[in-house]
Amino acid sequence: MFQGIRVLLVLLLTAGTAYADQNREWTHHGGSPSGLQYSSIDQINPGNVRRLKEVWRFRTGELGQDSAEGYSFQANPIVVRGALYVSTGSSIIVAVNPATGKELWRFDPHIDRSKNTAETSNRGVNSWIDERKAEDEQCFHTIYTGTLDGRMIAVDGATGQPCIEFGNNGQVDLSEDVRLTQSDGLEYGITSPPVIVGDTQVSGSAVGDNRGVEIELGIVHALDARTGERRWRFDPIPRDGKNPMHGSWNPQQVKKASAANAWAPLAADSELGLIYVPTGSVSPDFYGGEREGDNRYANSLVALDVNNGAVVWHQQLVHHDVWDFDLPAQPTLVELQRDGRTIPAVIQSTKMGMLFTFDRRTGEPIFGMEERPVPQGGVLGEHLSKTQPFPPAPPPLMSHAPVSPDDAWGLLWFDEWACGRKFSTLRSEGIYTPPSLEGTLLYPSYVGGGNWGGIAFDPDRQIVIVNTMQIAAEVQLIERNEFLEMARSGDYPESEFAFQQGTPYGMRRQMLLSPLGVPCSAPPWGRLSAVDMRAGTILWQVPLGTIEDLVPAFVPALELGVPNIGGPIMTASGITFIAATSGNYLRAFDVETGKELWKGRLPAGGQATPMTYMVDGRQYVVIAAGGHLPMGTTPGDYVVAFALAE
Repeated sequence: MFQGIRVLLVLLLTAGTAYADQNREWTHHGGSPSGLQYSSIDQINPGNVRRLKEVWRFRTGELGQDSAEGYSFQANPIVVRGALYVSTGSSIIVAVNPATGKELWRFDPHIDRSKNTAETSNRGVNSWIDERKAEDEQCFHTIYTGTLDGRMIAVDGATGQPCIEFGNNGQVDLSEDVRLTQSDGLEYGITSPPVIVGDTQVSGSAVGDNRGVEIELGIVHALDARTGERRWRFDPIPRDGKNPMHGSWNPQQVKKASAANAWAPLAADSELGLIYVPTGSVSPDFYGGEREGDNRYANSLVALDVNNGAVVWHQQLVHHDVWDFDLPAQPTLVELQRDGRTIPAVIQSTKMGMLFTFDRRTGEPIFGMEERPVPQGGVLGEHLSKTQPFPPAPPPLMSHAPVSPDDAWGLLWFDEWACGRKFSTLRSEGIYTPPSLEGTLLYPSYVGGGNWGGIAFDPDRQIVIVNTMQIAAEVQLIERNEFLEMARSGDYPESEFAFQQGTPYGMRRQMLLSPLGVPCSAPPWGRLSAVDMRAGTILWQVPLGTIEDLVPAFVPALELGVPNIGGPIMTASGITFIAATSGNYLRAFDVETGKELWKGRLPAGGQATPMTYMVDGRQYVVIAAGGHLPMGTTPGDYVVAFALAE
């Protein structure tokens, strides 16, 4: 009886919303299976955006309580059938009323909070309608999310109750048959929502890499969306001798190779029947002596047949990656207007600050792709690629030049001096300088460039909006017999150490920060760019964010452009909304000029991608504001909604 009352309450609370008008909803991560991060809603426009105000805020209640290390709240919520759905860092799914922010229901998958996790975030849920069922049947509308311990969860969209037909009472363990290693932590999980074509659900995985050569496999999983039954698996490492890419590997090394996992969101083209998979690097990230060759299909955009998982085409964007240059973002499927034609295209943003554009049917580069010489001279045992791929257009959105001590930056003279000393000890020959025993300056760093926030595309204006981060980092390889002594010395309190088991070297890496805690490289550290995709040219670039929340109150809030993680969205009226920065603001920019039109204060860091929808004739802009553990931004558990003042 109580369950029936609960269903009735949910239906009453969500009444009044037109379910069928998907143009008024935000139905997938990134707004659609294409990942456009775009909405046709135009009620909020450049002329009235200054009237935006906060209209509701919802608190999930999760701030990492009782967990080993806390969680990051980075989800891109969705709105489907009159409810807003969002997932917390530990994969708790919450449904709220999109007009009021009132909770409708929640489901907790109960991950083991006592264990450390390779990742600390869940970036969203996805939604599916089972056309074989009546609307009043359980799981006619299903909400899916992955967990940090490798499960796929399915719950009823109206009630939050588990879909009992899916796997084992609403969950499927995807950590089976992935060479799961023995660990006190959770090193294999799912951080991005699945994509669905027809009744096939496809998801990638997140692997705690840099531990060693033989760790978990970076499997892409395809399941029956109703039952959870496995349909196919794709391993980005071609272990089978019949695979056309197998011959590009050392046949003994390929058996041990690990990861190359797709941890970023996938994209789907239902008409072509293709799933677009952005893969990462083979483990460990910074030494490749145990994986000779280019390591295809790693660091690649791979198009898979949704029916069987077969590779239709692939393009590798980093050969033999030793910089942790994973493909970090959802591929963006667009209708590209070029030379009088409309081309079904896919745009892939990268940590290197480059946009690669391909015909999504064939993988043919639309602006071309060039192999250019890159720095050589790796450590003993390394097998570097002599060239790397570059797109002739659009141009890089950030500098690839070498960094010298003269390029050091600081708020005060001693800041600059200390940074210059750090730079003088490091190898720096521009992008793709290999890791070294003396230490290598990575610029861009292993966090980007672009990252998981992805890009936004306006189909009418043919403009891409992308945010990038450019701060210098250091990576050092350490002889095995010296590794433990260095790691335990206490001389590198800001560094992350990794053992890289099975190789001759351990690894140390860190961001290069001044004594005052600001990046040693010159600003802007964060930048927002607009790219004309018809011509492949940059329209404008502006610094993204001020230092207000990074420095003491007496320091002016200079608009230097600050580190950022998160993504932009665009609307038909010509507005880009983005938070992402180290400062606690959601901002609106004019798409045509890059002028900042408005900013709204957030109660915590907005290291997430916003979304927008319309309910009862009113447009809302919503973002998860929960901070970001590695960035050290203000933590929180907020979902914040803005709308025009009535």
